[in-house]
Amino acid sequence: QVQLVESGGGLVQPGGSLRLSCAASGSIASINDMGWYRQAPGKERELVASISDDGIIKYADSVKGRFPISRDNAKNTVYLQMNSLKLEDTAVYYCNVDVRRYVGGAMRNIIYWGKGTLVTVSS
Repeated sequence: QVQLVESGGGLVQPGGSLRLSCAASGSIASINDMGWYRQAPGKERELVASISDDGIIKYADSVKGRFPISRDNAKNTVYLQMNSLKLEDTAVYYCNVDVRRYVGGAMRNIIYWGKGTLVTVSS
């Protein structure tokens, strides 16, 4: 099995910063893409940022220049540094990891989701 442990959410004022972390552990051969999604109340889940195993990064237009994403492959961990936070960034943030592992004797790519961490931006 694979476990994802997220940390770093909380309450912050507009203009403030938070750093999210997501560490993957368990039966992992390698990790492909790692990323963060978010879901605000009454809205669909959306991609915030992702980073591939060879460093290709994608950002939602709404967070470009504010939320740099990075990963530490030695620790199987992905980070999201959230700067200049806005009220509209309030959401539950979910870690998303594409893991390559053996299942049933074959190597497979499986997507795992974290449980989510709440980020509230409020004055």
